[in-house]
Amino acid sequence: MEDALKLSCLSCGQANRFPKAKLEAGPKCAKCGALLASGDVAEIGIKQHDKATQTDDLPLIIDYWAPWCGPCRTMAPEFAKAAKALRFKTRFAKIDTEQFPAISQRMQIRGIPLLILYAKGKEVARLSGARPAADIEGFVRQHL
Repeated sequence: MEDALKLSCLSCGQANRFPKAKLEAGPKCAKCGALLASGDVAEIGIKQHDKATQTDDLPLIIDYWAPWCGPCRTMAPEFAKAAKALRFKTRFAKIDTEQFPAISQRMQIRGIPLLILYAKGKEVARLSGARPAADIEGFVRQHL
């Protein structure tokens, strides 16, 4: 497929390919039917985390957080605003470091909230601490 994008479904982990021109038309996962680029923040597990960070063609920013963390909960609506603003340019996801402690160890996460931006299978940059939507958007734009 010429000029195709490869995106992992953040719901089920299925790999999907579709024409880049159809990104804004709302492509859906071939397996579960979930939107692949909706402008929403997806809650993911380790399987989806690993697949999306290593193989996706669209940049992905992940919020590493925990339910007991006050700053994490405060930043959640701001992260969602940034996701809407950067729809079709970057996908947004979050992973609960309390539910998946192995991810914190593997990623060497020492404090939360922590945002990590991935592009083309590699970590691009990190941003720690609770941030307003404008800072999150600026961080993504600066590094892409």
